[in-house]
Amino acid sequence: MTSGSDRRRCEFQLLRYVADAVRNEYVHIGVILREQGSGEPAEVRFTRDWRRVRCLDPEADTAVLEGMESELRRRFQEEPQGKLMRLLDESLSLSVQMTEPKAYLAESLPAGMDELMRLYVEPPPRERTARLSGRAAIQAKMRTEFERAGVWELLRKRIAASAYTRPGDPLRIDVGYRPNGTIRMFHAVSLEPGVEMAKVLAFSAASLMAGVERVEKAQLELTAVIEPAARVGATDEEPERLAMYRFGVETMEEHRIRVLTTSDLGRVAETARRELRV
Repeated sequence: MTSGSDRRRCEFQLLRYVADAVRNEYVHIGVILREQGSGEPAEVRFTRDWRRVRCLDPEADTAVLEGMESELRRRFQEEPQGKLMRLLDESLSLSVQMTEPKAYLAESLPAGMDELMRLYVEPPPRERTARLSGRAAIQAKMRTEFERAGVWELLRKRIAASAYTRPGDPLRIDVGYRPNGTIRMFHAVSLEPGVEMAKVLAFSAASLMAGVERVEKAQLELTAVIEPAARVGATDEEPERLAMYRFGVETMEEHRIRVLTTSDLGRVAETARRELRV
């Protein structure tokens, strides 16, 4: 066990998402931790579980919040001696606030960050037992595998289809990257509630591919990531669900959408790592 004298003198601040400034309704979403007098960049970590934010504000744009984490980390690396308050003011949106600094003794910065996230940010054990489902579960798995491969921060997120189709198109593709003359995009499509998501993506595929070719002068490889059949009960014992599952897959494939399951994501992320030369 590390004695108090061996611990590092640090200070931390909490980042919180504010849904209504008047009512002061908020949830903590991240931690900033820095060692006092070390000259090292501050560490920043945001939650990976946005359910509490969505409960507070169903319209919250979590992709913007994830991008904010990357931006803060970049700024801290570029200006380790910069004024923390100024960097935060320049990087945070109006919906994100930070608390006043508090002193903290940590065995190490990673251990301290883990403890602070557990104490202040992550859902309590009872909330964590609720299983993510549908698109949220697929999106979480996508992020986990791309992070494990070290490419998550290099990917484009929440890609607006309207940039390639026409104004007003509400579709946003989850992630994508361009390794060469082909643009790869990946979108979570849950077949758990039905085939509506599959039909929406299929309807959009042709115009999206044509728009990418026109705007980017590149071919689009569009991939739908779905649950394995057994995960949604699409088995021989449930013929109706199996037929629905197959219909969703075939509908997308007929519109030149590559269909993979979450079981394939490790291989997909490894391919991205090689193509992005990480």
